[in-house]
Amino acid sequence: MIRIISAVCAFISLALPAVAEIDIEEVVSPGGITAWLVSEPSIPMVSIEIGFKGGSLTEPDDKLGSTYLMAGLLEEGAGDLDSVAFRQAAEALASSFSFDSSKENVLTGAQFLKENMDASIDLWKLALTQPSFDDTAFERTKAQVQSIVARRAKTPNEIAGDAFSAVAYAGHPYARTYQGTLKTIGALTQQDMRDAHRRSMTKDRMFIGVVGDITAAELGPVLDHLLGDLPETGPTMPNEITFQAEGGVTVVDFNTPQSVAVWGHQGIAQDDPDFFPAFVMNHIMGGSGFTSRLTSEVREKRGLTYGIYSYLASMDFAQYYGGSVSSSNDSIGEAIEIVKAEWARMAAEGVSAAELDAAKKYMTGNYPLRFDGNAKIAGLLRYSQMDNFPIDYPKKRNGYINAVTQEDIKRVAARLMRADDLHFVVVGKPVGLTSAN
Repeated sequence: MIRIISAVCAFISLALPAVAEIDIEEVVSPGGITAWLVSEPSIPMVSIEIGFKGGSLTEPDDKLGSTYLMAGLLEEGAGDLDSVAFRQAAEALASSFSFDSSKENVLTGAQFLKENMDASIDLWKLALTQPSFDDTAFERTKAQVQSIVARRAKTPNEIAGDAFSAVAYAGHPYARTYQGTLKTIGALTQQDMRDAHRRSMTKDRMFIGVVGDITAAELGPVLDHLLGDLPETGPTMPNEITFQAEGGVTVVDFNTPQSVAVWGHQGIAQDDPDFFPAFVMNHIMGGSGFTSRLTSEVREKRGLTYGIYSYLASMDFAQYYGGSVSSSNDSIGEAIEIVKAEWARMAAEGVSAAELDAAKKYMTGNYPLRFDGNAKIAGLLRYSQMDNFPIDYPKKRNGYINAVTQEDIKRVAARLMRADDLHFVVVGKPVGLTSAN
C-alpha cells in the first residue's frame, strides 16, 4: 500500500558502467530546480528518484502518522482518476511509480519508457499535485495503516526500536513512531491529508536523481513541468539533539521466549572528518555480517544468537552508534555483556592489519554491485545530495575508504567507543535484567 510498483518495466535495468565511472552532471532547470543526472541513451528508459526532507518530523503530535498515511494515498486516485484508473493508466504506459515516507523523508520515484515520457510525467504530476483523498480510498487506506500499527505493537523488534527512540530522544520528534498510533491515525481526516501533502513536499527541501535516456536540455523543462507547482517552502524543521539516554538498561516486559536488545550511544555525523574511519571500523565491529567481531564472539563462539549487527546512524538532526541482537531470555544478558566487552576492546586496541585489509577489499569491491540498474543509481544520486555529499562522491568514495589507516581507527575508536555509555533496550522476559541506569 505504501509502495506501488507497476510491474511492467520494474525488472528492466540499464547497462550502465561501474558507479565509479559514471559521469554525473548537475542540471538546473529554467525554473531553478536542481537535479543530478547520468545521461545514458543505450536503453530507451528513464528513472527519476525524488526525496523531500522532513517526513514525520514536522507533524504536530496529534497528527502523528499523517505523512505516512498521505504517502500511501498518493497512488489511490488523483485528478479525475480513482485508484483503479490510475493504475491502469500507469500499466498502459509501461510506467512504474513509488511513494514512501519515513521519520525524516518523503520519497517518490518513477521509471518509464522514453517514448512515453510526456504522458508518464503528466500522470506522475497528477499524483504529486492533485491527489484526490476521496472517501473510499481514505477509509480503506486508513484501515490498512491501523492494521500495520496494531501489528507493529505486537512485534518485539518494532517495540524495541520504538522504545529505544523514546529513551534516546525524549521530547524530540525522533522519539515518535512515524507510522503513528491507533489513536492518532483514527482521528485523522481528509483535511489532515491535504495539510500533510502541503507540508511535506516542498521545493526548498527537494533532492532529485535522474538516470537514463534523457539529456540535460530535455530534463530541465521536465522538472519544471513535474515539480514547478509544488509549494516553495515547508514548515520549520526541529533542532538538533544529542543522545539522551545514559548508560544502562531499559526492559520492556513482553511475553516471548526470545528477547530483542537494541543498544546505542552518541554517534558521529557524516560530515565529521573521522566519519570514514568510523565507517570502516563499524564494518569490522558488526557491520559485515558473518565476518564481524560481534558475530564471531556472540554467534560463532558461543551460539547465543542467529544474528547480531552494529551500525552508524547518521540522521539529519541526531547521530548514534548502535546495534541489535536477539537471544533467548536466559542468555540475552550474556550477549549484552559480550557486546560491552567488544566495545571496550575496540576502544582500547583498534583493529589488526588483516582486519583492515579485508574490510577495505570487501567495502570497495562490493560498492559497485549495489548499483546495477538505473533506478538504483538514481537513488544513489538522490541520497548523496540528501546526505550533503559532493557530486564526485561516487567516484571518490572508495578512495576515502582505502585511505583509512590502523592509526585512524585507533584514534576514532578511542573517541567514539564508550562501553559504559551504551544504553540497552531489551524487549522480552530477560533473566537477570531489570531497568536501571
